[in-house]
Amino acid sequence: MKKFLNDADGLLRDALAGMVSAHADVIELHPDPCFVRRSGPPPRPKVALISGGGSGHEPLHLGFVGRGMLDAACPGQVFTSPTPDQMLAAAAEVDMGHGVLFIVKNYAGDVMNFEIASEMLEIPNATVLVQDDVAVERSTHTTGRRGVAGTVMVEKMVGAAAEAGADLAQCKALGDRVNRATASMGVALTSCAVPAAGRATFEMADDEMEIGVGIHGEPGRRREKLQRADAIVDELVGAILSDLKPRPGAEVLLHVNGFGGTPLLELYLLQHRAEAQLTWLGFKPVRFLVGNYTTALEMAGASLTLTVLDSELKALWDAPVRTSALNW
Repeated sequence: MKKFLNDADGLLRDALAGMVSAHADVIELHPDPCFVRRSGPPPRPKVALISGGGSGHEPLHLGFVGRGMLDAACPGQVFTSPTPDQMLAAAAEVDMGHGVLFIVKNYAGDVMNFEIASEMLEIPNATVLVQDDVAVERSTHTTGRRGVAGTVMVEKMVGAAAEAGADLAQCKALGDRVNRATASMGVALTSCAVPAAGRATFEMADDEMEIGVGIHGEPGRRREKLQRADAIVDELVGAILSDLKPRPGAEVLLHVNGFGGTPLLELYLLQHRAEAQLTWLGFKPVRFLVGNYTTALEMAGASLTLTVLDSELKALWDAPVRTSALNW
């Protein structure tokens, strides 16, 4: 294992210091309990959006704190849930009197700790549970579907609605609707290595791939010989469409997400095939996001995410955003 590392215990601390220094116009750090919050108040009071999870998936979630998305994000150690005291401190800091919405990926530790925080919080709050991974219904980290790259769609669209003045109930209902309209599936070409472990999470031959892998290296649907890129994309698109069952001619957002170790050159190759396949099947890809947004440390691989759009969701996606990872 080769990493830029001083010591595993200090990795998150030092990385956070670098991130908030580089993006001080967008975010600021609350060191203890640890969370990152939006720098400066919003133009007007609104519902506060808070997310978080284990580190190692950057820019999720820290990179989505800012105008038009999250008000705070709570980072845990690598692939480890943040704690309820982080969530409570973040909620107390960013609440503006309109309630707090937690956006939580469906992993056992995250769900448990956010539930504890929700129960302890003495201000109105609600939770959106993201579970967009169609690969498996039960994994080593979850009961039910995993929450993966579709989290970005939920955070962006609900963030835009909150910025426009939607109340807590409306933000919660919208988050659930975006979650139902979104599905993802990924494939890994290599493992990742958690710094504290010092070795690969799993072993895979040079000519193999893991179809349906999770973002912590969890097993997927099956392992098989590496296929041509077009065949991989067609399988992922087919699985996602079988789950979403969009109406013929539906407009969709296509997100091609890298897991950290795949170059953009290859991600755009996947985007080209996915767009062509969706168009051939009678759908209309009208919005795109390509790049490393929900990573798994240095894992080589990628996932595809589709969100079925309507005029409201499309407008929310297009709404202005200014974070360290998204800016338009």
